[in-house]
Amino acid sequence: MKKTTWGFLAVLLATTPAISYFKYERQIGPASANGQHYVVVDETVQQHALPNLDDLRLYAAGKEIPYAIRTMRSTRESEQKGVRLLQPGTAGGKTQFLLDMTGVPEYDRITLTLGTKNYIAHARVEGQDDLHGKQWVDLGATTLFDLSDEKLGHNSTLQIPVTTYKYLRVTLDSLVKPSDVRGASAGIERALEAVWRELNIEPKQTQEGKDTILTFSVLENVPVDRVTFSIDPAQGNFQREIEMQTGKGSTLRAGEISRIHIQRNGGKIDVDQTAVTLSATSDGQLRAIIHNGDDAPLRISRARLQQYERRIYFDSDAGASLGVYYGDQKLDAPVYDYAKLFQSDASASQVQISAEEANSVYAGRPDDRPWSERHPAVLWAAILAAVAILGGVAVRSIKTASS
Repeated sequence: MKKTTWGFLAVLLATTPAISYFKYERQIGPASANGQHYVVVDETVQQHALPNLDDLRLYAAGKEIPYAIRTMRSTRESEQKGVRLLQPGTAGGKTQFLLDMTGVPEYDRITLTLGTKNYIAHARVEGQDDLHGKQWVDLGATTLFDLSDEKLGHNSTLQIPVTTYKYLRVTLDSLVKPSDVRGASAGIERALEAVWRELNIEPKQTQEGKDTILTFSVLENVPVDRVTFSIDPAQGNFQREIEMQTGKGSTLRAGEISRIHIQRNGGKIDVDQTAVTLSATSDGQLRAIIHNGDDAPLRISRARLQQYERRIYFDSDAGASLGVYYGDQKLDAPVYDYAKLFQSDASASQVQISAEEANSVYAGRPDDRPWSERHPAVLWAAILAAVAILGGVAVRSIKTASS
């Protein structure tokens, strides 16, 4: 029991963070206002921290501060707001009700809260601005269903074109009763563009046979998500195959870059695809190999590596300064309620982060290796001494037996 307890304590100590265990530190802030803030992660942190920033911690006055990391890829976001349900009843043998859309300026989906299961119902949506008007505009139909018994899921969302009508009229098949309609919410899905961060790296460009090769020297462990090319506009139309390789020659991505601006049969074609996406972590070098075939090499004026912006979100008071620490190879990723329940605030402000410094109180973790691994010289000396003693005893025994 004691051995188990001591083993558990050793593991706990080995994975518990402490400021003195981190090799590097940087200062954040101070924040200009209360609320949610963020800092942008740069290559220096990515080089010295563990993959996925697992060992990164924030501290304020010696207290660990929870945070959430977000990678700013392109996403689609839906905002929902409750709307008033009016006059649920029956019309022509079907369930019908009105929705008051006041307070929702535009929307393209309505989610119904229904108190019934195991049904398939057709729903038609109409809209207009005058609740008592006679000219309702048809906005389309949606099939709603709940297949709980068959474990095949459900759909209670009405999809319509982007709409600004003040009132909607919804008509459902009689399988859904007026009393089953409990409420509704409406919203619109918006696309959020990716936020890119450029790595300040100039490539070395060479020509090997028919191939143009651009070699980028990248700090190890730094993620790279896209490479972009600026091609001389006078180059004209082109379409070239391209490979992205590691410094060791492993292919990360194969694709093509192209520029096509032509008119055919009265139609115009415009294609300008001069970026290649990838998901790679540098081993120190990346190579872009452009296969020119029998065409002249592309006149490349600029080539840049980019990564999605990675943000560390946290809450702090106005004037508060925090420290960010990293460089503990034995630390596991933190588990915070803050990250599990995180919702980004559109008004969150960026806070500046200072240059990297060596942690002034760094002492390193206690050596948790077995005694024999920590003192191999003593162990071998003891083994040799034991062998010598046993050898001496054996020789003495032989002499005694002979006499």
